[in-house]
Amino acid sequence: MPTEFIMPKMDMDQEVVTIISWLKKEGDRIEKGEPVIEVETDKITSEIEAPESGILANILYHENEEAPVTKVVAYILKDGESAEGLPGRSAEAAQPKSQTPAPAPVAQPAKPAVHATPLAEKVSADLRVPLDQVPASGQKVTRRDVETYAEKLKDQVVPRVTVPATPAARRLASEQGVSLESLAGSGPRGRVQAADVLKNAPQRPEAPAQRGARVGTSIPLVGKRKRIAERLTASYQSTPHIYLTCDVDMSQAEAARARINAKATKDGKAALSLTAYLVKAVTWALRRHPYLNASLQDDKILLEGELNIGIATAVEDGLIVPVIHGADQLSLEEINDTLRFLTSQARSGALTADDVSGGTFTISNLGMYGISSFTAIINPPQSAILAVGSLIRKPVVIDDKDTIAVRPMLSITLGADHRVVDGAVAASFLADLVGALEAPELMLY
Repeated sequence: MPTEFIMPKMDMDQEVVTIISWLKKEGDRIEKGEPVIEVETDKITSEIEAPESGILANILYHENEEAPVTKVVAYILKDGESAEGLPGRSAEAAQPKSQTPAPAPVAQPAKPAVHATPLAEKVSADLRVPLDQVPASGQKVTRRDVETYAEKLKDQVVPRVTVPATPAARRLASEQGVSLESLAGSGPRGRVQAADVLKNAPQRPEAPAQRGARVGTSIPLVGKRKRIAERLTASYQSTPHIYLTCDVDMSQAEAARARINAKATKDGKAALSLTAYLVKAVTWALRRHPYLNASLQDDKILLEGELNIGIATAVEDGLIVPVIHGADQLSLEEINDTLRFLTSQARSGALTADDVSGGTFTISNLGMYGISSFTAIINPPQSAILAVGSLIRKPVVIDDKDTIAVRPMLSITLGADHRVVDGAVAASFLADLVGALEAPELMLY
């Protein structure tokens, strides 16, 4: 009996996926575990593997079409089986190639030297692997082909030369995405200074979804963009949002982060980002306020047992929220490393379903775009989201004698589901979070 090729469900509330491409054609032989379909959800692009070995038959959904999850999208024939009677295309189209008479040769237009899936192209760019050197396991180079080839190249990697640079320069280079190796240092013995990094830093980033857009054109609302629109519209219309905003004096937090980064530079480790520091403070506050780490399900409030922090990340074709699982159980260094990895995977399109599932609270940081403050829509079924603006040096009154000093100030806005969280509960959470950021030693309490 032919095997049903069922589209798997990759998220709890997922109903459809968009098929980007079939990596095999009807009549091709496929092996169990081999990538056969490349699909896109509102969160990730993923490759769907064959559930069994055999001949691919009767494809029911095609490229750029939406396919329902948990439903049959094709069939797999074992030796001697026929596609006759199956829904879809004719049985002849699904028979093994050896059983079909070869058609007369037809002149075909020249094809590119390398055939690769979009996901393989993104991963190859992220891993800096030339696609024309990657052997394809099928008709096209897949992500697995690229990753396998990259593993073989590891032994050939040239040890990286450490560039002399100040701690501030290393921190800025990490934050601005500037390669220290590309800079000529102006300091003693060619040491890279912070000013050298700033001179070569890119301009304020353009919104990824707007890159390449032409004025006067009509862009169809389909695929990932359509599902993001539907999801957030439903959240905004069905969830009564309340918003509370606080300004945080980040003097102590920045001083602590500077000390941490000085040690990280000395140890040859990655600089600690502001977002990673915020994740640590947020998990501490959430442990004290479980209703902010909850969801409303079937008229019941579920207080989540895990603290899984989602980080809203802008990518070229929309927004994605990779998740730091068990964030409260991780050290600052582990949170920072996980965040760097997930951000890299998100921008290269290589996140897995596990990377974007199970979030219980979300942080959205638009500070790098110069946004001082904003409100964010809750990511369902979560009960809250924290919107983080840019760190701005401002004159503030610092004591009861009206002493004025310039301090690094951060605006944060909490959005909460008023069905789950009362205003006073949300305010208490924010007060504890502000307290932890202004006096980091409280997180040891």
